[in-house]
Order: sequence, then C-alpha cells, then structure tokens
Amino acid sequence: MQPPQTFFQRLKYLGPGFILSAAIVGSGELIATTALGAKAGFVTFWVILVSCLVKVTLQLEFGKNAIYTGIPTMQSLNTLKGKHYGKAHWSIWAWLSLQGLKLLQVGGIVGGVAIVLNMVFPILSTNVWAITASLITAALVYQGFYKSVEIGSLVMIILFTITILISLISLQLTPYAIRWSELASGLTFSLPPSAVMVAIGAFGITGVGGDEIMFYNYWCIEKGYATYTGPNDGSPEWAARAKGWIEVMYLDAVCSMVVYTTVTAAFYLLGAALLHEQGEVPEGYAMIETLSKLFTETLGPWAKVMFLIGAFFVLYSTLFTATASWSRIFGDAFGQIGWVKFNDSASQKRVIGILSWAFPIIWCGLYLIIKMPVLMVLLGGIATSILLLLVVWAALQFRYRQLPQSLIPTRVYDVFFWISVVSILGVSAYGIFQVTQ
Repeated sequence: MQPPQTFFQRLKYLGPGFILSAAIVGSGELIATTALGAKAGFVTFWVILVSCLVKVTLQLEFGKNAIYTGIPTMQSLNTLKGKHYGKAHWSIWAWLSLQGLKLLQVGGIVGGVAIVLNMVFPILSTNVWAITASLITAALVYQGFYKSVEIGSLVMIILFTITILISLISLQLTPYAIRWSELASGLTFSLPPSAVMVAIGAFGITGVGGDEIMFYNYWCIEKGYATYTGPNDGSPEWAARAKGWIEVMYLDAVCSMVVYTTVTAAFYLLGAALLHEQGEVPEGYAMIETLSKLFTETLGPWAKVMFLIGAFFVLYSTLFTATASWSRIFGDAFGQIGWVKFNDSASQKRVIGILSWAFPIIWCGLYLIIKMPVLMVLLGGIATSILLLLVVWAALQFRYRQLPQSLIPTRVYDVFFWISVVSILGVSAYGIFQVTQ
C-alpha cells in the first residue's frame, strides 16, 4: 500500500507510539516520576528530561527493523551474529534474565489499580479488587477487545494530561509556586547519592523504556507499517514504500514523545514542588492518597474524585497494554528458545491467549505477597535501565549491520542517534559511579 504523502494524511496512521504512551504514563509518570520529585526535589529534573528525549531514536531503529524485515523483536535478535545457547541468541537469554524484576513492576501497577478502586468502592477490599482487575484484563486481552480499550484509554490519558497541566498552572497561585531558581537547579546535572537508585529506576521507565522500545516492533507490524511496506524484493518501488512508511513512523514516535515528555515534566514538577516540600514520598497503600495531593492542593478537595478517575485509567491502560505486549514478546521469545511453537498465526494466537491469562495472574500474586507497589515499580525501573544497555547494543546492530543501503538515514539523524547512545551509556556509568561512591 502506498504511504500517505501529506502531514494530515499521515496523522490517520498514527497509533503504535500512543499504545506505548498508554503503558508509559501509568508506571513511569504517575508513580516513578512523582516519587523521584518527592524524594529529590527539583535537582533531578534533568534526569527526567534526558530520559524522555534521548531514547526515541532507539525506538525508531527498532521500528525500522520491523518495517524492512517484517519480523518481530525476538526473531530479529535471533538473526544477529553472536553466541547462541541452544536455539536462542545470547541477547534473548539476557533479556529473559531481567524479567523477574519486570514482573514486580507490573505487579505494582496491579496494586495501584486495586488501591484506586478500593478508595472509590470500599465495599470490596484491595486484594479482591486486585484479583478482579487482573481477571477482567486477562479476559479482555484474550478476547481481543483492543480497539475500544485503546480508544478509551487514549481519551482518558488526554483528559488526564489536560487536568495535570491545569494543576501545574494552578500551583503558581499557591504557596508552593515554582521559582525560576528552583527550575534552574534541576538543569545542573547534579545527582545526590541518596536519590541515585530512585533516579536510575525513573530513568528506566520514564519516557519510552527499554521494554516499550522492544514492544514497538509488534505494534508496527500489527498496526500495518510493515504489512503496507511489503517484503523486501530489492526493488526501487519497495524502497520508496519503506521510506514513506518510515516517515509515518517517525511522526508517530515524535508526536507520542511530545505527549509523554509534557506529562512527565508536569508530574515531576508537581511532585518536587508539593510532596518534597511537605516531606511526603508516595509509598505503600498510602501511595494514591499521597499522589492525590497533586490535584487537591492546587484545585481544591473536589479534584480528588477527578484524580482518582484519571489515575484509574492511566494505571489500567498500563496494565492492559502490558498484558497485550507481554503475551506477544514472551510468546516470541519462548518460540525462539524452542519452548513453544510460534511460527504461524494459529500457534501464535494460542500462545498469546495462554499468556494473556498467565501474566495477570502472576502479577496479581506478586502484589498480594509483597504489597509495596511503589518499590515494585521502581525495582522494575532499575531492571529497565539495565535492559536499555541491551537495547542500545541491538539498535547499533540494526543500524550498522542490517539496515538496507537504500534506507540509510541522513547524517543529522545519525548525530541524534549517537547522542542517544552516548547519553544512555553516560547516565548508566554516572549512576554506577555514584552507587560505588
């Protein structure tokens, strides 16, 4: 299918990046970002901005790989040169080794959803709501009710974004108004040792995280970019189609980046201005009650209901998209390892269906055992920061060893790509140095 030629025509085909945004806003923005602001104050604002801005070119390399190969992430990793253990490339085993902490992260999201529902409908306990939300999510993903939930989540995220921006503006009319000197202190690239672990966790899951980058391939394939491009037959016509759909993908990634960067910055500044000044860090069962002050302190007590509604939708959209994404990437990984059959549509549908039930049950079980949602999310963020190093390596392989000559990008793009690579490696090294000190 020929790619759209005008800006407004391309807008009709946006989607994969906003599916990732639905996953990003819940755990990264609502919980990790606000927790970092509450703990460190304004001084680590730069961590959030760098986290949102520097990862997008890595996302684009993964998306381009889906378009010119037509195969999902784990299959692409398995085609790379390097040591294989059994049937699978070492990178797949490395990815799998980090998923224990990632299970905790989404378990924390289950807890967040349950706490919100319990505050609104206290007739049922938090544990019962956790089980109920997990089973409903599994059923929805299993049945394939993606479109309605995607649209509903996107609408609520937009409304919640508008509300959080209004809250940030209203903050300037309160005793907690942000001063320019405070904002400037957050751009000095300082990182207090006491905030290192929270900052590393936030860096991993704010903006598009390592796991969302790896999910991007699946949605670029299922949303049509790779299908519309067609298999690479080496013809000029194929190259022209591929370039056109890559341009659509660029727009998709940049638009979603603008959305989640704006939301992230707003959440961080509210956390730094309100919660840090009051000495309150969101944790445990009091997480949602503490976070609700982001609205009630600026808009009034009536805004708590609005916050709870918005918090439910951003957390639930994260849970829903995580279930849909995890069932695909794990099915793909297990197929490459040789544990399941995942090489045709029938087997893929069967494996995805099984995993769409298995993961919500596992996440719910972890939450019911640990019951510390903020800690669970931040531990998952630390694993994601480590996963980013694997994503950087894979993106370099895709860019310099697999990308067809006809799709070589401009030098300007490559400059931004290397800024991303160096920034991620630099932040990782800086974090390790601070921890050792």
